[in-house]
Amino acid sequence: MIYIAELDDEGKRLDAYLTEVLGDISRSKIQAHIKQGEITVNNEVKKASYTLKEDDKIEVTLTNTTQTEILPEDIPLEILYEDENMCVVNKPSGMLTHPTTTETSGTLVNALLYKFQNNLSDINGEFRRGILHRLDRNTSGLLMIAKNNATHEILANQIKEHSIIKKYRAIVKGIWEKDEETINLPIGRNPKAPHKMMVTPDGKESITILKVLKRFKEATSVELTLITGRTHQIRVHTSYNKHPIYNDTLYGAGKGKVSTQEQVLQSFYLRFTKPFSDEIITIEIPPDEKFNKVLNYFEGKK
Repeated sequence: MIYIAELDDEGKRLDAYLTEVLGDISRSKIQAHIKQGEITVNNEVKKASYTLKEDDKIEVTLTNTTQTEILPEDIPLEILYEDENMCVVNKPSGMLTHPTTTETSGTLVNALLYKFQNNLSDINGEFRRGILHRLDRNTSGLLMIAKNNATHEILANQIKEHSIIKKYRAIVKGIWEKDEETINLPIGRNPKAPHKMMVTPDGKESITILKVLKRFKEATSVELTLITGRTHQIRVHTSYNKHPIYNDTLYGAGKGKVSTQEQVLQSFYLRFTKPFSDEIITIEIPPDEKFNKVLNYFEGKK
């Protein structure tokens, strides 16, 4: 099996990455397979501690082991665009994009397998069938899905070349002063908390354009356009600027008075070129229930 490291995988240890994508294989066993030369990166044997880079090719040939099977599940999908090669779905808040070693059901991939069976790209393995880019569990909104590997590669190149326009809406704590601002701050993994990201001088270039939509007494409604697509980019950039996203407890917002499933963040706009065509596809969705719930709270707060 061959896996291609995505943008979100940059900075991960090789053994940690494979623990995530392979399923029920312990990290110690993966380390043993690496030592035995059964795992290579760009056709070379690397140490388990090797730090992945985007587009690294990881080839895995394991002996005497089994891998977790990801099962199709009849979970409703809201499909907003579909053709023979791809689709765009509206992922609800609270749903994982793809399975992990600890959660192998109830994810978007389980739903996609039920809907499309084997008609999904497998460039990044069974745990990420069809997945081109991800949204955090509690971030809702638009995701592109590839039905075959050729389409996956075309759309992945559009993402890499920043030709896809992705916009988010969010409500942040406090009053954002500038009406429009380009946030250009490098992001990398937090060495003290690997599940978090942080602004760091040795991080990857990360650019977010923020536009204020409306200011309230204690919060601001904003639109955010991603120029790059680092893990947790919007959440890190807003938190670093002392205005974390409402209810984003991971990045310092604390629990707000309005109960929601964590951060009030929605991917609401996509613009991309249809694969194997010059047609431009634009999709935009209205605020979801979670966003409106918090928006209405601040609209009524005097």
